[in-house]
Amino acid sequence: MKPKLGFLSLMCQLLFLQGYNCTWKCPSKNPQCPNHNEMQQDGSGAYVYSGGSTSWEDWWTYDGISGPDFWGLLNLEWSLCSKGRRQSPVNIDPASLLYDPSLRPIHVDKIRVSGVISNTGHGVIFRASASVPGEILNISGGPLSYRYRFSEIHLHFARSDDKGSEHLIAGSHFPAELQIYGYNSDLYQNITEAMSLQKNQGLVGISILLQTGDLSNPELRIITSQLHKIIHRGQEAPLKFLSLRDLMPDTSYYMTYEGSTTMPGCYETVTWIIMNKPIYVTKQQLFALRRLMQGDEKNPKAPLADNFRPTLDLNQRSIRTNIDFRRKPGSECPSMTRKMHYQANVFQSGP
Repeated sequence: MKPKLGFLSLMCQLLFLQGYNCTWKCPSKNPQCPNHNEMQQDGSGAYVYSGGSTSWEDWWTYDGISGPDFWGLLNLEWSLCSKGRRQSPVNIDPASLLYDPSLRPIHVDKIRVSGVISNTGHGVIFRASASVPGEILNISGGPLSYRYRFSEIHLHFARSDDKGSEHLIAGSHFPAELQIYGYNSDLYQNITEAMSLQKNQGLVGISILLQTGDLSNPELRIITSQLHKIIHRGQEAPLKFLSLRDLMPDTSYYMTYEGSTTMPGCYETVTWIIMNKPIYVTKQQLFALRRLMQGDEKNPKAPLADNFRPTLDLNQRSIRTNIDFRRKPGSECPSMTRKMHYQANVFQSGP
């Protein structure tokens, strides 16, 4: 799908109001405007992109008129970003959690995986190699009815420690959030198919919140040890023998709800699992993340940090948990209840 001039004209007018040198034909050298020689008339007389390097991936950001509030307007295929009713991330209110005794433990295969870590200009993503024999890692159990094949890890973080995570606990951010994505390999061939079909249970997203500490998770150190190789957009580096099981916090407790991907097109096909305990990240590792840039070496642009989407309304969705706050010793019959509370700030002060 290629953007038409009517929309680009509106965007250019908005850019002009923001102080950019941009006209209705978008001939400006500003990187947010397409080059005039990349446009041609179609049969109806409307202008469309005919080539060049401009794509939808170049248009969306995390702030301003190309930020989250406008994702659903930038591209009709991303309309769920503004109209969806099951969007992510969300704020998790501990007082509203629903205990579900049917929730099982989460199972992550004890396999080390290899792949490539890259700077996409929007975030840090590790993608597992699909062709390495013996490195197919499955996620199952918990609220999942199918097997999900691990595909990607995304990192979200900010320029300061008081924000950075996408999911909030009782209205509070963590300094960063690591998201593990897997696709339903029982029903779909790959992660792209699992998203594009807009079906329930297409993806699983495991959210691991990161809290500052003096000693980092060892598997997280494997990831951050390669950050100096991906300072700029488009740079990538091999990453070998990562254990997802050891990357996850030492807890069997979690919260879960039905939501979406947190980047365009905000596909509502994700079963989210938010672990009830963080892992630790050091100040030095956060500094390494904050050195990353949105642009390439010739045009670094702004820092990559602050790449988190604001929280969205639950819209009557429930958030279930396997934490039984009210169960008393000797109780044989757990039941579902909304009347529960737990200390949401236990991990706010570090280890």
